[in-house]
Amino acid sequence: MKRGFYTIMSAQFFSSLADNALFVAAVELIRISGGAEWQRAALVPMFALFYVILAPFVGAFADALPKGRVMFISNLIKVAGGLMMLFGTHPLLAYAIVGLGAAAYSPAKYGILTELLPPSQLVKANGWIEGLTIASIILGVLLGGQLIGDRVSHMLLMVDVPMFDTGIDTAPEAAIASLVGLYVLAALFNLRIPRTSAPLQPLAHSLPDLVRDFSACNSKLWQDKLGQISLATTTLFWGVSGNLRYIVLAWAAAALGYGTTQASSLVGVVAIGTAVGAVVASLYCRLDRATAVIPLGVAMGLLVIFMNFIHNVWVAAPFLILLGGIGGYLVVPMNALLQHRGHNLMGAGRSIAVQNFNEQACILGLGAFYTAMTRFGLSAFGAITIFGVVVAGTMWWIRRWHQRNLVVHKDEVEHLLDIARTDHLPQDR
Repeated sequence: MKRGFYTIMSAQFFSSLADNALFVAAVELIRISGGAEWQRAALVPMFALFYVILAPFVGAFADALPKGRVMFISNLIKVAGGLMMLFGTHPLLAYAIVGLGAAAYSPAKYGILTELLPPSQLVKANGWIEGLTIASIILGVLLGGQLIGDRVSHMLLMVDVPMFDTGIDTAPEAAIASLVGLYVLAALFNLRIPRTSAPLQPLAHSLPDLVRDFSACNSKLWQDKLGQISLATTTLFWGVSGNLRYIVLAWAAAALGYGTTQASSLVGVVAIGTAVGAVVASLYCRLDRATAVIPLGVAMGLLVIFMNFIHNVWVAAPFLILLGGIGGYLVVPMNALLQHRGHNLMGAGRSIAVQNFNEQACILGLGAFYTAMTRFGLSAFGAITIFGVVVAGTMWWIRRWHQRNLVVHKDEVEHLLDIARTDHLPQDR
């Protein structure tokens, strides 16, 4: 891997670490302030909100500027969101602003991989970036849980600024203040990301032009016989995974009697399995064989339902690692295939923006659905059953869709797979 790749990895790690720790802190902030449970569940769709609203713009923005600069600006937006939450803005609104920064960050983060590396290294690179992202989720939820715990929060609250009243009086506020510093550190790494030789693509001159350009890119990916399968798979995977982050917290409270700090460790356990699965996929999966992992999605959906029958942490931990491992092995090659097709069809930033739009729209839709069910009294066990059925059924349908493409559009699919085997990119300056 090129030197710049590891700088990208460092920036991504600290930014994602803060995102996930901030989620736990926001959940606790709403809880101690007397907010309803549906407000805590609503943090997930609120984070996804700007991914959906700004999808026509963030991809074009990422392609119009050097991607390291885009990532730097995005982390500054996250800093602003963290400060808003710290100084009195409702956590749902403040976390949405952090989501705005993440929405702008993602097309640049993934798009630069296709500019920096040849297609032959994309699965490996995705294994690294997804593995490190999952590691940051593990450590992030654990860090958030520890920061709001009695021992660490007591030490943080003892820190005083001479002659200045910070107004930080609770454990979640102390945690949030610490996490703003992580966003600043990530922004500093962004300044060291190298400029690639990929040409910049100027922004359209008007809002309607940007919307039309995005709509055309979205249509291209959904019409591509490999792009549509990888996009459908990753959209479903991230839609469910994004919401499982809160559902596992709710399940741990209902099935095991855990508080926020203890339950956050089980979210990390799922992420450990996902990281292992991602690394294994990066070592053994080829780009042109990515679609072979689709049946794992059906198995993952069926396994989710079995969470309802687990009430012992010693059974839950290995089960959640297995569940996460299957997900990691599924998503990495499909994500790499999607990036490859998007880069060939429209450019890296735009293709990632399309991917984010579809995935975050799924998170937003499923999250709003789960929030509404919680608002009207659905238990965590009921939500898990619904999610498992949705995943298994939809992945079975995607598998049938791909099999039909192999029969009806055989020549086109074989041509696209040949491109994945042989395509190459120019080297950096």
